[in-house]
Order: sequence, then C-alpha cells, then structure tokens
Amino acid sequence: MAAKKTTVTMRHEGLRGAIIYPGIDQPENQMTPFEKMKRLQQGLSNTHLERLKARTELDYDKLSHVLSVTRSTLIKKKGEQTYSFAVGERMLDLADIYSYGYKVFEDERKFREWMFKSNHALGGKAPYDILDNQFGRQEVKNLIGRIEYGVYS
Repeated sequence: MAAKKTTVTMRHEGLRGAIIYPGIDQPENQMTPFEKMKRLQQGLSNTHLERLKARTELDYDKLSHVLSVTRSTLIKKKGEQTYSFAVGERMLDLADIYSYGYKVFEDERKFREWMFKSNHALGGKAPYDILDNQFGRQEVKNLIGRIEYGVYS
C-alpha cells in the first residue's frame, strides 16, 4: 500500500527571524533604533538585498521604485559590496514594514497581496504605491498598526 502524500502549507513559515539578516531571530520591526543604527553603520550589501527581494517577492523593478534608485544601481552590486547609507536605510525600513506586516497578517502571502490592493485609508492608493518616501512608509506602518489593533482601515 502506497503512502498518501500530504502537503502542509505553513501560514507562519516566514514569520521567524529577520528578513535581511540571516541567523538573527529578531525581526527588523522588533529591533531597537540603536540596533538598526548599528546594522546600518555596518552597511547593507547585495546579499541583504537578495534576501529582501526573496522574502518580499519584489522584483528589481519594484525594489528600485520603493528604494528610489535605478534598477542598474541595485543590480551592479555583487556579494558583499555595500549600498550607500541612504539606500541601506530604505532597505532596512522596507524590511521593518514587511516584518511588521507579516506579524500582523500572520500570513506572508496575504500581506504581500494587501500591499498591492487599493486602500480607502490611503486615498485609494495601494500601500506599495507610497513606499518610495519616508512619509509614505510611515503611513503604511501606521495603517498596519491600526489593523493590528482592530481599527477600521
């Protein structure tokens, strides 16, 4: 008798650990400002970008939009070559938003879908559409916070 193959999908599969820092259990949204500053001073490399790309499922075009850089700027770095301080800061901020969203939604796929859906609280824009500046990123974080606490958003 052949064993029946069962596929189990874990909703919380990617909810553990940092998005861009391998081997770190603490997600970016739970890091203190001082921990983030320390990591930022160490520099964020192409390796960090590739982890961010994989965990967010954003391609180079989408990442270049939200990080406010050209696609070629992202692609030309290799391995441990680091990005500018400003790009690194935006990468860390994006990882913070995604780790917070993954925690609140408890399902990475649902959060990624939500990021691209029109939202009344954002004037009909999708959260992704306003991630290209610090004010938009803060508004998305605030919106996720309202969802976390059950405030209509």
